[in-house]
Amino acid sequence: MQSRITLNSRRESLKSCQKERAYQAPVKMASEISGEYNRSKELKDFDDTKAGVKGLVDAGIVSIPKIFIRPAEELAEELNSCRINCEVPIIDLTNIQEGNRRKEIVDEVRVASTEWGFFQVVNHGIPLSVLDEMIDGVRRFNEQDLESKQEFYSRDPTKKVRFHSNFDLYASRTADWRDTLTLSFLDSDPQPEELPAVCRESTSEYTKYIRKLGETLFELLSEALGLQADHLVSLGFAKGCSIVCHYYPACPQPELTLGARKHADPGLLTVLLQNEINGLQVLREGQWFDVHPVRGGLVVNIGDLLQIVSNDKLKSVKHRVVATHVGPRISVPCFFSGHSSLLDKPFRPIKELTSEANPPRYKDVVLREYVARFLSGSLDGKPPIDYYKQ
Repeated sequence: MQSRITLNSRRESLKSCQKERAYQAPVKMASEISGEYNRSKELKDFDDTKAGVKGLVDAGIVSIPKIFIRPAEELAEELNSCRINCEVPIIDLTNIQEGNRRKEIVDEVRVASTEWGFFQVVNHGIPLSVLDEMIDGVRRFNEQDLESKQEFYSRDPTKKVRFHSNFDLYASRTADWRDTLTLSFLDSDPQPEELPAVCRESTSEYTKYIRKLGETLFELLSEALGLQADHLVSLGFAKGCSIVCHYYPACPQPELTLGARKHADPGLLTVLLQNEINGLQVLREGQWFDVHPVRGGLVVNIGDLLQIVSNDKLKSVKHRVVATHVGPRISVPCFFSGHSSLLDKPFRPIKELTSEANPPRYKDVVLREYVARFLSGSLDGKPPIDYYKQ
């Protein structure tokens, strides 16, 4: 498992990057865009179509609307950054119940969660057919006739099933090049008839498996923290989740926008299924690393709430999704954020992980307030975790 980069390899990667400055033309294009325009109207006009980004692609656009174009200073910043060819850790869960093997897996999870905040798991117990059908179900939903999708279009976060483009469309500086179907399982499961028919069966089957894997991952993380295996599960962390289905169409000008802006996940733990198209990147030591899709693999990353309860032992890190000329890229993150019964209970650093020498680094976090902060802001705004640091 490669989790560190030598100084020499970093230097070589940076030298290589100096020779490949692909963003110079886009920066110029963005800086030359002049004249006033009604951003609010453009946002509303886009939202009112209820067709999302795919609607723009289906209309045959060759230039992306200005609401998707990143600020010139962000594009210029890309000139001084590069991606280094280094894989995030990949952890094989084969024979996880065997004593010595489990200890090896726990050690790998500890290193990955403290140094990277990201890792991939393989041989996790979810059949490949279930993974493939989930991806195909998301594709079918987004590529069905528009009228069928529009039935689910909503910006009401209380709806268990909703389709939209950019949850923070009106609050963000720049819109992301993606559409999203959200399925909430935080308190009770949606009734089967509430789920879109084209992905109903695939979603129900995938959810059963991903919940079980979530429990396993929380057990491994508990052991990695030196706690009893059932500690995090006993707190209710594995009970509530949301399945969020992202669809990133091919973009005619990917150098000007992003599929998802830089952010850290606000919840406890994210388990991500993605198709074969690259795009996900994780920020580590000031550099972007590609998280290449692995056939049958699932990406796992630590969320802000888990960083809080671990008292900074586990790391929630920034990541993003780049737009590309090819597509669609499809990803399905499952966000574990705790059951709705936890909404009014405080999240705080676990007592066993604090001491006089290592006092709590966060104030108590009431989940309802925390979620409200996240939903009222934008993906690229001040993260909720910053409000609770001691």
